[in-house]
Amino acid sequence: MASYEFLAHSYDDLMRDADYARRADFVEKLFLRTAKRPVRTVLDLACGTGTMTCLLTERGYELIAVDGSEDMLMEAREKAQGLAGVEPLFLHQPMPRLDLNDTVDAAICCLDSLNYLTSPRDVRRTLERLRLFVSPGGALVFDVHARAKLEAMDEQVYLDEGDDVYCVWRTEFRRELLDYCVDLFTRRADGAWERETEYHRQRYYSAEDLTRWLAEAGFGNIRTWGDCRMRRPNDSDGRIYFSAIRE
Repeated sequence: MASYEFLAHSYDDLMRDADYARRADFVEKLFLRTAKRPVRTVLDLACGTGTMTCLLTERGYELIAVDGSEDMLMEAREKAQGLAGVEPLFLHQPMPRLDLNDTVDAAICCLDSLNYLTSPRDVRRTLERLRLFVSPGGALVFDVHARAKLEAMDEQVYLDEGDDVYCVWRTEFRRELLDYCVDLFTRRADGAWERETEYHRQRYYSAEDLTRWLAEAGFGNIRTWGDCRMRRPNDSDGRIYFSAIRE
């Protein structure tokens, strides 16, 4: 997964339109629809800066939050200070090498984080590791980019702007891979602007492949959903949600 070394500090400012509360609502609906056991403990895999972790903690869940970027985890830990509820446990681990001391009632992996695994073998390993740490009857919920969204991103330039940050994303989608160059401009205390550049890569995965890999890993009742919609996905959805039960 990309390190987010420079982007981590500005990530929340640039993701203000992600509507995390709506996504947390949808995840909870899928817990109720999918899980065969009460959901109390939740793994937030690839938790990023911890926004979903904090939202679910405040809703009464006990969270284990895992991410492969130390910079993102630093932001998440700071954000979680003083939360009402049980303090989340934060772990620095890559997704394919997930290793917990106990099982959880449900696991989530949000905002196309799985697409950052550009090796199909790593995706399959991640699903196998998740099966080890989701309790029988527990729910797995994650989302990935839809192909139409990635195709529309080919050779595009996107601008994100905050009070003290300006970000330019240049994207290219070729051979199932989305490459994007991120130029991040941040305002320093003296008023000058500082520029940093990061390169990120994601891979498209089809619903058919992911469904097969989930089944091979030991998950059942596998269903796909629209982008925060309790219906089958269609061409208007930028993301496709998956729900499954650990058998």
